[in-house]
Amino acid sequence: KELIYTESDLIITPIIDNPKIMKPMPVRFDLKTLHVPAHSAEKLLSMKDVDWNDFLQQICSLLDSVEKNTGAARSKLNLLYYLCTVAVHKEVASKLMSSQLFPVLIQQLRAAVNWDIRAKVTRVIGLLALHTSDLGENVPVSEAITILTELIRENFRNSKLKQCLLPTLGELLYLIASQEEKKEHRRECWVVPLAAYTVLMRCLREGVKLFH
Repeated sequence: KELIYTESDLIITPIIDNPKIMKPMPVRFDLKTLHVPAHSAEKLLSMKDVDWNDFLQQICSLLDSVEKNTGAARSKLNLLYYLCTVAVHKEVASKLMSSQLFPVLIQQLRAAVNWDIRAKVTRVIGLLALHTSDLGENVPVSEAITILTELIRENFRNSKLKQCLLPTLGELLYLIASQEEKKEHRRECWVVPLAAYTVLMRCLREGVKLFH
């Protein structure tokens, strides 16, 4: 066993925001243009169910809104920056992942015209996947993986976009694998499409490295 394994093989490191893969960009949001209260992770966890649902509904409504101008797009980006800051808290990440927010993020990933918004939505999803400790049975992870796979395939020659999309895809795949191992049986919402493996293998052959 000592000959086969090295200690580094057994250490799980994050894919998203891993400085060994790509230098993370600092995350800052502007309080003045944030149209929801900038609650801390601790405050979010102490909320009553009614207040939590109201808060999530505000966020979902803002994300669902159409970016009619540059100001609206900037406001939505600012909200996504805020979500990045709370998504790194394990309990908050698990709650957000199993909430009505996750389908809205998936919809934005599919429909957003602005690629800056798509990139930030991708990062929020990746951070949620990295920090979620318990995945709800009905969370539509397969749908997120399908859309990410399609976006990678459509933009396969765009290295910058692939560097944005691949870490989140990797985190979702690892999350599914770890949850299935913990819960010992597969959920339909967690099935990984064959196309995802095909695209990953193609990326690996083309020289894009994923570490975990």
